Amino acid sequence: MTQTNEASASAQITCSASPEFYAWLAQSGGSLVLSTYQAGKVALIGTDDRQVTLLMREFDKPLGMAIQGNRLALATRYWVGIFANAPLLARDYLEDQPGKYDGLFLPRTSYHTGDLHIHDVVFQGDDLLFVNTRFSCLARPSHDHNFEAVWRPKFVSDLVPEDRCHLNGVAMVSGKPKYVTALGTTDSPGAWREKKATGGVVVDVETDEILLDGLAMPHSPRWHNGNLWLLNSGAGELLVMDPASGRRDVVCRLPGYLRGLCFVGPFALVGMCKIREKHLFGGLPIQQRVARLACGVAAVDLRTGGVVAQFEFASGCEELYDVLFLAGIRRGTILNLEKPAVREAVTNPDSSYWLRPSRERPVETPSEASIMRDDAGTGSAPETNQADIDQNGAPRLPSAIQDAGVRSESTSLSDS
Repeated sequence: MTQTNEASASAQITCSASPEFYAWLAQSGGSLVLSTYQAGKVALIGTDDRQVTLLMREFDKPLGMAIQGNRLALATRYWVGIFANAPLLARDYLEDQPGKYDGLFLPRTSYHTGDLHIHDVVFQGDDLLFVNTRFSCLARPSHDHNFEAVWRPKFVSDLVPEDRCHLNGVAMVSGKPKYVTALGTTDSPGAWREKKATGGVVVDVETDEILLDGLAMPHSPRWHNGNLWLLNSGAGELLVMDPASGRRDVVCRLPGYLRGLCFVGPFALVGMCKIREKHLFGGLPIQQRVARLACGVAAVDLRTGGVVAQFEFASGCEELYDVLFLAGIRRGTILNLEKPAVREAVTNPDSSYWLRPSRERPVETPSEASIMRDDAGTGSAPETNQADIDQNGAPRLPSAIQDAGVRSESTSLSDS
């Protein structure tokens, strides 16, 4: 369940990391991107030559994300959109700090869906598919409408904006939606809340069969290595299931309400959340097992079930929704439409340009030429445009970890 706390969106964000986190992330050859609707941010966690870095970019209620090649999909409160990486422009994004970033995600397409409570979003070929939680269905963006429904569970009798079962997650198999998670099999507005600790299910989209039940608010179903993986969120469990046999196993238990799952080789990256709203989340198994819940990301070795590295938000960020791994990008950034630089970055299939005053070649006009050749000394040189180009880039952020991930005390971060 997702609700935005506007008051917490401006809270100071502090974070820490285990000593192993820097080494693990640096060796992975990539970086992480997280969505936190509660804080209203998309977070990019990367590395430079000696430390972990964190960039927080503002978006209105960011939730589900997906990666396909150089494209990143993002669902927000009122729209779902696609960003594209422009690596040739990334190096010069900050003119006074060339080479700081090796990835730059620029907005390319957005669909204005309205407030559908979109949760998971995935690529299906060149198109997008998303979980329309308000209407309890899978849907596609539309050029003519807010959405086009693709599928809904057979236990939901009508396509109405009533969040009848809290459909939230979708797993793709062979390019098609195959498995979904829901918090109940109910068919009336918000009725899933009554049995939130035991009413969660996994449904086969093709057969409408309920494959798993009795779950505590499940999220993030993913197909990986021939098995279905998901988060039994309210119990703090990472599960793996063989759909053919129906067998399910608990891979590990973590100290958080879990949301967000992706895979990096033999490791799983799992998002952890605290529980803010006791009236909604009260009575879940995780609260009986763990006294202190964490918000952050755990790297889990799937061969042993052990946590090998962990990044944690100490304050200002209490709930994550999604976690992605950006392969080949050590330190990336993303621009929202409020950043002036987004209007200066121009790409085409053959080249990329920054349309900045500092990149413009001076052009001598006829009138300027005559003034410059004034032998009587009455002429003067034309004024030059001294635009403050530094405003086009994000301000330098303090590093999340000071000494190559060795120190783990919290560090305050400002927003970029």
